[in-house]
Amino acid sequence: MNNNNPIEKCDCEVIHDEIVNSVKGKMPQEETLFDLAELFKVFGDSTRIKILWALDEVEMCVCDIAVLLNMTQSAISHQLRVLKQAKLVKNRKEGKVVYYSLDDDHVKQIFDQGLEHINEK
Repeated sequence: MNNNNPIEKCDCEVIHDEIVNSVKGKMPQEETLFDLAELFKVFGDSTRIKILWALDEVEMCVCDIAVLLNMTQSAISHQLRVLKQAKLVKNRKEGKVVYYSLDDDHVKQIFDQGLEHINEK
């Protein structure tokens, strides 16, 4: 941690009960917050971010994603499985080819807002 910018903290022991109780009443259930944390963990891998970026552009098959990212189909399939379990991508089969795309507009919104946040100056 950078010691030039220490974390600011209160120098008092006053508890603002009204504020605490208000926030406590609005806070989602523990299980919901756990699930949200798990969702954000999925975004914590640069390979998965690259896959999401590609699928935001166009629907793609595993073979094409593997070539794009210079990885094995097996490695891409593993990452796609994680993304599918998190309901971030969906697939459809056409003959022997399986095509992947973003699951819905929410995924694009999460991705776009994340990019907007890191590009703020």
